[in-house]
Amino acid sequence: QVQLVESGGGLVQTGGSLRLSCAASGISISNNAMGWYRQAPGKQRELVARITSGGSRTYADSVKGRFTISRDNAKNTVYLQMNSLKPEDTAVYYCNAATWKNYWGQGTQVTVSS
Repeated sequence: QVQLVESGGGLVQTGGSLRLSCAASGISISNNAMGWYRQAPGKQRELVARITSGGSRTYADSVKGRFTISRDNAKNTVYLQMNSLKPEDTAVYYCNAATWKNYWGQGTQVTVSS
């Protein structure tokens, strides 16, 4: 019933920007903490950014100042604006909804070329 669909990934050069979108259904993003995670080859999945229902934002140290998480409640969509991208940002990015149960999207690939 709950579905999270990521989009916006792709190939970008170092220093470029991308905006990821997470369209939610079966859940209201305004009532839940939402997050973006990523997993690079050979590495564990890590939290990139999170926004609570109250609007509090948390970022991984590696992306602070470069990434911004936001939401559009009317569209029930969460965004991740990624600027000044680096090759180490290359990963599959996943949308997460933290309710009593964690829900995950299918992931979208972000590749940053050197």
